[in-house]
Order: sequence, then structure tokens, then C-alpha cells
Amino acid sequence: MADLQDEPHSVGIGAEDLPAPEVPASALDRAVALLSVHPVADGCNTLVWTLRQSPYHDIDTPDVNVDTDIPRLRAGGVGAQFWSLLVPPGRPRAEPTGDRAVSDTLEQIDVALALVRRYPDSLRLALSADDMADARNRGRIASFLGPVPGRTLTDSLGPLRAFHTLGVRILAPAGAPWAQDDLTAFGHEVVREANRLAMMLDLDGCPPAVACEIAGASKSPVIISNTAAAALNPHPANVPDEVLLALGEANGLAMVTFDAARTGDSLHAVADHLDHVRAVVGPNGVGLGAAFGTDPQGPHPAGLTDPSGYPRLIAELLDRGWPESDLALLTWGNAFRVVRDTEFTARRAKVNPAGV
Repeated sequence: MADLQDEPHSVGIGAEDLPAPEVPASALDRAVALLSVHPVADGCNTLVWTLRQSPYHDIDTPDVNVDTDIPRLRAGGVGAQFWSLLVPPGRPRAEPTGDRAVSDTLEQIDVALALVRRYPDSLRLALSADDMADARNRGRIASFLGPVPGRTLTDSLGPLRAFHTLGVRILAPAGAPWAQDDLTAFGHEVVREANRLAMMLDLDGCPPAVACEIAGASKSPVIISNTAAAALNPHPANVPDEVLLALGEANGLAMVTFDAARTGDSLHAVADHLDHVRAVVGPNGVGLGAAFGTDPQGPHPAGLTDPSGYPRLIAELLDRGWPESDLALLTWGNAFRVVRDTEFTARRAKVNPAGV
């Protein structure tokens, strides 16, 4: 019998020597990772109006009186922001008309430009898709100006061209005399000129028939900067499926709001609206337009009371089975496409003016 000491010894492997099992990343971790590559392009923030009332407010530090500041935008993974130049719904001041509408809008533009100049390390004025991508690559938030109200245009396209020169890239026809019951002859001129200037058309607040008409008349994709599905909540500001279908046919974009009155008072309710819009329009036609920028006690759903809540929403959609490719479109890709395609339309107009 061989000496036991000559037998080879098997080496025992203890539990402490085994590699630690790979722990699946949580949905929230995956959401944060996704937003680091595909940040949110938010279609609506009314902070400009708030700053116009409080011109010395500093958004570099959190403030309990305002729901939007740079730290919370960064915490939420926001990489592009459309700064609305409209009077927010429910404000005590009525929408101005006539010459007052133009001067009021110019004041809003002035505040927006001052905002971007004041925070050059965090914000960058965006006039194009290239600016949008460059801002993301440099760690800044691409800042688009608009929409401006269509009621500033009565019988002349001059104000529209002037707004474009000042950096505005979005126009909202709602409330304009040329886009009330139907799109008038002048309204068609406005649509053509907006297409030629590479200005997006925001159909938020338009009657359904007019929204469908503008979507069909525009050569560029149209957007609804903050909305929700009327099929889930018959709020008067929400859009019916017929408008969503028109957006889809026009390669447009419906950006879902975080207004609790329009969606319901929970993160899950907002996700339900996103599910519905995606089902009707497809993954290429859904985006995000939270409508932050005012008093944080406003009607925002629980879990989405400020921009830092975006990762939680993306985590909820991951849990619902949204593929990361669709989420990348939701957060960044669809908004970027609409901006880019709007520019392509304008370039074609320069080559073939009769084609727009």
C-alpha cells in the first residue's frame, strides 16, 4: 500500500474562495446608467416665467421655493431643456394680445438669454441639433428657447423672423387667431415660414381638429411639448388618440407631462400615460415634457416633484419591460431626431423654396 503521504492531496475550495455571485443591477442603477449616456431632453419648463418674477434668484443652489435648479437637473440626468416662453397655465396674469404680446414675449426671451449667460458652465444656448449634441458631450444642458405664443403673429411674419434671429426655435400656435377653428390662409403661411426657418411647431393647447391640420400641413415633424392621453384621463388639455395618430403620421413627438391634474397623482400614473402614447404612436413618437419650473407645491405626481425624479420614472419603465433602446429614444433620441429633421426641412427649402 502506498504511503498516504505520497498521495496527491486535493485542494478544498472554501466558500470564501468562490467568486462573489454577480448581483443584477437594480432597475434604478440601470436607469442612472442609461441617463448618463442618453440624458433627458425635457420639452417643457416654465422657469423663465418664475425668474422674471424673481430676477435675482440663483439656480446654482437648491431652493425650496422653486422646483428647478441646476443640481436637481443634473441629478435627474437632464441633458437638454426646452425653456417655455409662454405664461404658465393657471397664472393670475392673462395671456397678452396684440402689441403687448410681442413686447411681453421679448421680455421673456431677454430673461431666458440672461439665464443661459449667467450659468455658462452648466447651460448652453442651443440653436441646432449639433449644438444639442455638443452640449451633451461637454457636460452642459442644451437650452432651447421656446415656444413663443402664436398670438404674437397677427398679419405679419416679421415677428416670427425676429424671434428666430434672437434664438427662438419653437412656436406654439394655440390661441392665435389663425389657428382657432381651422388653419387659415395666413396660418398656412406661418407653418411654411416656420418650416423654412427650422422652427418647431408645438401643438399643445390646439383644438384636436386644428392640431391634426397643422400636423398634416407641416413638412417638419411637429411636437406637443407637454401633454397626456385623453383616453386615460379626459382632462381638456389632454390629447385624444386621433391627435396622437396624426403626430405619428407626421413623425412628430408627444411629450408626456408631470402635471398630476392631467396624468394622476403618482409616478405609476405617468408611466401609464407613457405606455399608452407609446402603444398608439410607437416608440419613435413619445417623449418627456414635465412642465417643471414653478412652485414645488404645484400639482406634480408623488415621486416626480422635481427633475431629480427622472431616474425613478425610467426605473419604473424598465420594470414594465421597456427595452433600453426604446428608453434611449424616449429620453434623448426622439427629441434629437425632431430637431435634426426640422433643420433638414429648412435646408431643403433653401434648395427648393417651392417645396415647402
